[in-house]
Amino acid sequence: MKMRDLETRTGVNRETIRVYFRKGLLPEPERPARNVADYGEDHVRAILAVRKLHRQSGMTLEQIKSLLDGTGSSSPLGASAFPHLEELVALRVGVENRQISLETMLEENPYARIDAEALARIGVIDLTQTPEGCVMSITDAGLVTIWGRMREAGFDENNGFPPDILGYYIEAAEIVAGNEARLFLERVEGRIDEVEAANMLEFALPTMLDFFGLIRLKAFLKNIGQRTREG
Repeated sequence: MKMRDLETRTGVNRETIRVYFRKGLLPEPERPARNVADYGEDHVRAILAVRKLHRQSGMTLEQIKSLLDGTGSSSPLGASAFPHLEELVALRVGVENRQISLETMLEENPYARIDAEALARIGVIDLTQTPEGCVMSITDAGLVTIWGRMREAGFDENNGFPPDILGYYIEAAEIVAGNEARLFLERVEGRIDEVEAANMLEFALPTMLDFFGLIRLKAFLKNIGQRTREG
């Protein structure tokens, strides 16, 4: 999207947006040609997060930059101590909300539309219909691509593995993530500030994915062994 589109999406004028760029608060845009900048959903999300931090907390842009860099400091608070934690962590771990077209995925994965629509039906991903066609976030596109690789390995309808079979992951993810969020907040609220909490989560989220993956692998192999012996 162009600068005028970015202004419309965020409600922030271009002069303020340029200040955000100069302060290092926004990622650099893609530049397909000289003097041409292409902005994405990551810029929309970052601008809205900065504006929210600035307006609701009364922090200066320098203080916000310190928060995002993990070098700021503030006093620990009580309950609801982390009103901006979601925005801080999402920006740091690179959660991508920039939209890409489903049509572009069909070039490499002819089953992308079938899989995307099936995954959307069971709530794994979100599809948005636009005048230009169906779009999804980069994160959701990654999920569709992963299932495409599973197809290539033999996990397809012929072998009894339609994409709908992944529905059980939604419930499992909600249970695990819900418990993780509850335990984390119960233990840190009132003890550490928002910056330290963001620092901890920036490290913990990818690390615990690896940890959980190994636990799941052990449990899977155990169950495979039990079932084959019983069978």
